[in-house]
Amino acid sequence: MGSVHSPLQRGLCLLVLALALCCGLAQAQEAPVAPAVLVADDIQITTDRRLIATGNVEAFQGQTRLTAGSITYDPDTGTLTLTGPITIDDGAGLRILADQAELSSDMQNGLLLGARLVLNEQLQLAALQMNRVNGRYTQLYKTVVTSCVICADDPRPPLWQIRAKRVIHDQEAQQLYFDEAQLRVRNVPIFYLPRLRLPDPTQERATGFLFPEVRSDSRLGTGIKVPYFIRLSDHRDLTLTPYLSNNTRTLEFRYRQAFARGRIQIEGAVSDDDLQPDDSRGFVFAGGRFDLNNDFRLQFDIETVSDDSYLSDYDTFGRDRLDSQIEISRTRRDDFLRLSYINFKSLRDDEDDDVLPSDVIEALYERRFFPRGIGGEIRLATEAHGHQRKSTLDFDANGDGVVDGRDVLRFNVEAEWLRTFQMGGLQAQTWLGLAGGVYQITDDVTNPDNESELAPTAALVLRYPLVRRGAGRVRHVLEPIVQLAWIGGDGLNVPNEESTRVEFDEGNLLSLSRFPALDRRERGWSAAIGATWSRIDPDGWSLSITGAQIVRQDAQPDFSPSTGLSGTDSDFLLAGQMRLSGGLALSGRTLFDEHFDVTRAELRGDWSNRRVDVGGSFIWIDEDPAIEQLAPIGEITFDGAYRIDRFWTASVDMRYDIEEGRAATAGAGLTYENECVRVGVSVNRSFADSTTIEPSTSLGLTVSLRGFSANTGERIEVRSCGKQAK
Repeated sequence: MGSVHSPLQRGLCLLVLALALCCGLAQAQEAPVAPAVLVADDIQITTDRRLIATGNVEAFQGQTRLTAGSITYDPDTGTLTLTGPITIDDGAGLRILADQAELSSDMQNGLLLGARLVLNEQLQLAALQMNRVNGRYTQLYKTVVTSCVICADDPRPPLWQIRAKRVIHDQEAQQLYFDEAQLRVRNVPIFYLPRLRLPDPTQERATGFLFPEVRSDSRLGTGIKVPYFIRLSDHRDLTLTPYLSNNTRTLEFRYRQAFARGRIQIEGAVSDDDLQPDDSRGFVFAGGRFDLNNDFRLQFDIETVSDDSYLSDYDTFGRDRLDSQIEISRTRRDDFLRLSYINFKSLRDDEDDDVLPSDVIEALYERRFFPRGIGGEIRLATEAHGHQRKSTLDFDANGDGVVDGRDVLRFNVEAEWLRTFQMGGLQAQTWLGLAGGVYQITDDVTNPDNESELAPTAALVLRYPLVRRGAGRVRHVLEPIVQLAWIGGDGLNVPNEESTRVEFDEGNLLSLSRFPALDRRERGWSAAIGATWSRIDPDGWSLSITGAQIVRQDAQPDFSPSTGLSGTDSDFLLAGQMRLSGGLALSGRTLFDEHFDVTRAELRGDWSNRRVDVGGSFIWIDEDPAIEQLAPIGEITFDGAYRIDRFWTASVDMRYDIEEGRAATAGAGLTYENECVRVGVSVNRSFADSTTIEPSTSLGLTVSLRGFSANTGERIEVRSCGKQAK
């Protein structure tokens, strides 16, 4: 058969060759296989039925695709003889490159010379000789394995490589088996293993060791963590991490399991260290979430620790309070239901769990209706709350009751009707409601055992947005806001247990009560007056500024000075957000009184571009003896990362205590990352000093070789061959 030039001629040749190959395969094998298809520029069939294809040769067998310089098919032996350059792609992440090859007709068995195996476009295995066995096993002899880019004009060895006498790739089990393996860094031998098994990059979850981490801590000493991952099934796994150092012998663990409608995770550690040599130490954190019938969701979170300083000593989670919780909730378009139990444990040395509300039970149900007769929206809510202390009622030396054991139970009901009216550019919203509550207090001689309330509410909110269009697509929006509100009923003689910390910001400016819980409620007449101006530019910078103040008929005694809401006139609220097209974003708010003295301020800024990610915050709260805050609180935090080049990234973070005049924590790190390796070095310093937490410094080193894990899809910088390659 002569040379094929036109698409029509090539198509006819393809059909003839497919039939010829099918006949040959039927004679060579007893079991039928999928037909092979061959395409080439020039194809000949000799008198002894040998098929010779040359020039842009392509062969297809199922999902397998082969390209070569030439192919010779012998129907008597059922073999394909190929000359390079040869490429075989199985369509499932395996690619073979070779100079010469002799394969079976289905390309599942054979011998390849000068071969290179590429797995999942990540890992390269170069060998002098390669054997394919049953389409499952690939045996490579005198092999070099790496995931680094290898340039033909670069005489330097790859950054890392594994040399082995023989490597077997089990395509079905997705495993690599090494004989006489030697890890080299820049061709310098690091360690030798007679046998080694590693997952190939197509394996998502495989039992085996993960990359270790070297850590040096001023209190725990220098040690190493060696994680071992155990695949229990497709939906369960366990990771065990021994941590051995000068001063500790620790075993960390993590168990995960996925179900059809949920998942759980349990993690923790058990330690025997020199910090508390007579005690076994550790922690267990467990959490999970399940989707139940009828749109219900179950969530739980269990947290327990052996002693107050363990999490700080081992730099775990950075928590100073633990909260174990179980919750059942349901969220629908017009109703919400939640039942929860929370147990609190404090790790602070100045707090006693026995006199803190440690057990809390809550139940909440909310529903809304849209009645056609009167219009608007009706909201109904019921809430039950109870908390208990471990201690009970006690008496001092004078016989007076001590309230360290107070327990509280309350039940509240609210009904509200809201309706909005549009009158030209003026928008008016009416708000009518009725709230009631019953309270029971025990183990407290300073408050009545039972209290109840009934509080009618009414409010009117007026808005008049004004819009002006500027050049381009810029819009300026000015929206004055006025709210007139009234809450009736008398104040309750119940202890302030839940509303001890009150925030005043633009989020609750129009709330009828700005207390965070229902054990407190604002009373009487009040007016909220404010305005928001916004500049909106999709192609440039945008800015929004809100200013507001609340005026009352009567001062609310339960608002402390630091809230900004004490007195008949609240502090003035100023809040704003700004975003620039260059990646800078700022947001902040402040409260200042009639003398322009700032009582509370906070600011957050972030800037991000191709090379820099920087973020920081500032917070300051004035002293407030009414809530036992005897000194101002001031803090600055900063975190940032700078991409030095495509592969190097430096990072830093800090938390600075303004009132103490010193840093609380500080850290820095340096990371190198490319297509074949990730190396990270970090140093962290904690300056905290208390009876349970001492200052400490830790150093960390992590090294990860890419190519033996599943591709996560994250962007990775790949070095290119040429003068700029490094």
